[in-house]
Amino acid sequence: MRAIAVIEPNKVEVVNIAEPVPGPYQVRVKTEAACLCNATDGKLVSGHFPGVDKYPLILGHESVGIVDAVGKKVRNFNIGDRAVGGLVFEFAEPEYSTGWGGFCGYTLATDHQAMVEDGVADAEHGWFECYEIQTRVDPDIPVEAAVFLCMWREVYGGISDFQIKPEDEILIFGAGPVGLSFVKFTKLMGQKYVAVVEPVEAKRQKALKMGADAAFAPDSPELRNLTQTRGKGLDVIIDAVGHGDIINMALPMIKMGGSIGAYGVIAAKNIDLQKHKGPYNFNLFVHQWPTRFRERAAQEPLCEWIRQGKLKAEEFISHKFKMEQINEGLAAVKRGEVIKALLTY
Repeated sequence: MRAIAVIEPNKVEVVNIAEPVPGPYQVRVKTEAACLCNATDGKLVSGHFPGVDKYPLILGHESVGIVDAVGKKVRNFNIGDRAVGGLVFEFAEPEYSTGWGGFCGYTLATDHQAMVEDGVADAEHGWFECYEIQTRVDPDIPVEAAVFLCMWREVYGGISDFQIKPEDEILIFGAGPVGLSFVKFTKLMGQKYVAVVEPVEAKRQKALKMGADAAFAPDSPELRNLTQTRGKGLDVIIDAVGHGDIINMALPMIKMGGSIGAYGVIAAKNIDLQKHKGPYNFNLFVHQWPTRFRERAAQEPLCEWIRQGKLKAEEFISHKFKMEQINEGLAAVKRGEVIKALLTY
């Protein structure tokens, strides 16, 4: 099968490797579509994702496809089901490590619930925590929306991790796909004030179309004077980019007892926290990995928004590429042109 491999940092190729073989609790998934994760995939390609240093690796963690083979102990997937979150952790070719391995012609999804019911959902029996969010998707959910569930479930779960309350007023740094998802979801949840900080004018306009109440350039006087103009600090400020400097930019703008939520993966080992810039009391939430039970629980409310026409993948997809055009897609992401790129197989 074809797969997208990072041969070494900044060198990406489509390679041919053996198809994965499902274990007793696994299903094989023939990939229909995948999405580039601007942040995580970008860091893996450049060699800057924390804790990952073994190359070549097979890339990708946002994919969806159709089940075409089922292990003997599987009870919650059937052949023909659409499955989201399929990955490959081990390859027949030992030279390849995994960057989650989702950009393959075939991936594997695991029946987490069956493993729980059988009392084998532990490392001793080969269970990984990400199996909890490998799920079937109802057939009325379009394929493009299904693949977006990989990202959307994480963001929806992050709202709970950051303990955002309905009355909170929010400022989001970054209008990439994650930042825009935070805008979309919090406004659908009825948040009164949601604003965005983004250097690219087109992305600021995109955020406003998604429902943001305001959008600021990072160096604008409007942002600099935001708390004075509004007469109060923000309840919650979210870093949807992944940079320690954003935390320090946020500190003067949060209210006493307010919260900063770092969602984007921060590649640096240390954060220089300039706490004197903020109030005496503030909360700092660092969300560098999904909370799986919240991510799994997010699927149904998200699917309801999709069914109601309130949440559409087309709003986020700015580019489409065939998997063989992966380097064109990565280059477009690096140039800052992409909101979300869809890969077709």
